Amino acid sequence: MVACSARVAYPRARMPEDGSLLGIASDLQESMTRRGFSALTAVQRSVVENKEEDRDLRISSQTGSGKTVAVGLALERHLHSNEQTGRTGPYALVLAPTRELAAQVRGELGSLFEARPGIDVVVITGGTDPVRERRALAKHPMLVVATPGRLLDHVRSGAIELSGVRHVVLDEADQMLDLGFREELDSILEGLHPERRVHMVSATFARGVLRFADRYQHNALHIEGTRLGDANADIEHVAHLVLPHERHGALINLLLSDHVRGGGSWLVFVRRRMDTAELAELLAEDGFSAMPFSGELSQAQRERTLAAFRRGLIRVLVATDVAARGIDVQDISTVVHYDLPTDPESFTHRSGRTGRAGQKGRSLLLVPPSAERPVRRLLGRARIDAEWTGIPDAKRIEKSALKATRRVLHARLDAGEEVAAKQLTYAESLLEKHDPATLVAVLLEMARTEMPREAVTVRPLEPRGESAPEPRARPRFRGRPRWARQGPPGRSGGGGPVGRRRPRSGGGRVRSGPG
Repeated sequence: MVACSARVAYPRARMPEDGSLLGIASDLQESMTRRGFSALTAVQRSVVENKEEDRDLRISSQTGSGKTVAVGLALERHLHSNEQTGRTGPYALVLAPTRELAAQVRGELGSLFEARPGIDVVVITGGTDPVRERRALAKHPMLVVATPGRLLDHVRSGAIELSGVRHVVLDEADQMLDLGFREELDSILEGLHPERRVHMVSATFARGVLRFADRYQHNALHIEGTRLGDANADIEHVAHLVLPHERHGALINLLLSDHVRGGGSWLVFVRRRMDTAELAELLAEDGFSAMPFSGELSQAQRERTLAAFRRGLIRVLVATDVAARGIDVQDISTVVHYDLPTDPESFTHRSGRTGRAGQKGRSLLLVPPSAERPVRRLLGRARIDAEWTGIPDAKRIEKSALKATRRVLHARLDAGEEVAAKQLTYAESLLEKHDPATLVAVLLEMARTEMPREAVTVRPLEPRGESAPEPRARPRFRGRPRWARQGPPGRSGGGGPVGRRRPRSGGGRVRSGPG
């Protein structure tokens, strides 16, 4: 490592009022411009406007609002190839809960710093070749992105030295705690230099995350791109009341209705890993291009599935909450809560997979009648005003398909498209042989969008609003009193003691109680 005491000063301009890129270092401007960015997002602008270099950061903003680049902008003034002499390990560390999210973060930060010499970004995660990772770590990269478990493996084997880390970022800190990484995070953070800075990034900060943050952060500066709990205006939220056994049929009709409009990429959330494969298989049998996405897949399978989803080869991805945290797909048109979220934070993270980078998106909830009131409370806590509407039926889907065909026809006629002479000659011959109205009707029928399958009959349900009954709690069995199990004292005959089972024919022991 070449020793040098000077620090490179990258030119900056005063932060402009229009949120453009002029407020950041010139080399980062070049990188972001090449990637198509013309302005900073709200959270990125907030980071740049706050010049405090010696404070821990809590960065909160909507999912898809550019938090990863905001992290890079927060670290960039500390990351210079000549800043440390004799450095044996990384200067900055980013921890992520999943392999996919870690790879996504590495890609974002690698692109951001590609024009800055000496700032190499390495990712280390489970499910990859540890030997290859050790070779990359032996080059002492400036910035390492890692999952907690694999990082500790390399620390214990001596492949990475963390004594030089001065900045550590916990991306999706709430998810890492939910996944049980608390002990790993404690081990990593307690082993760092006492003067290190700890930055936390999340769409929301739940109470448990705040307690964890207070333990490791000091005088933290809270940076909000969008105020916690604010709804993303680019996402349309719709709740459908559906009987539990009709959820699959409701999903089919929603997919068919979207297919008529041209179709987009759908992300369907279920709760368990096994449900991802089961639901994806059922949808594939129904004629939709669907694949599961969960932790049960190997890393190679996950990467192939995501690549096919990005290219549009797969239209529907069925995922768990954990696996979906690492899905880096910008143009997901619709998120479906097939299994309902358990809290506003989960709802926020799920819905944030759509409506990203200024695009419009939809978040659909399939709500059983018994869950209507709890879901309304959850939406209220998330500050979401959802539209409650029914599932499209076969007649509505067919009508939409007919209208779509007519719109295409009128658009092409109004545009005055040129028609080949051969086609005109053939059209004239058809008109001579057939009734014009019948001919046009047949051609319109042929031009209708081909559907993967027929629609499903789903019982229409009317939402009851605030008058919806509370879900009935399951009674807790506390056992029967002794007299009920053995019969009242001094009583015999009749129908036998209360709770006493009749002996089986042929004798046998008399059993009492609930069994």
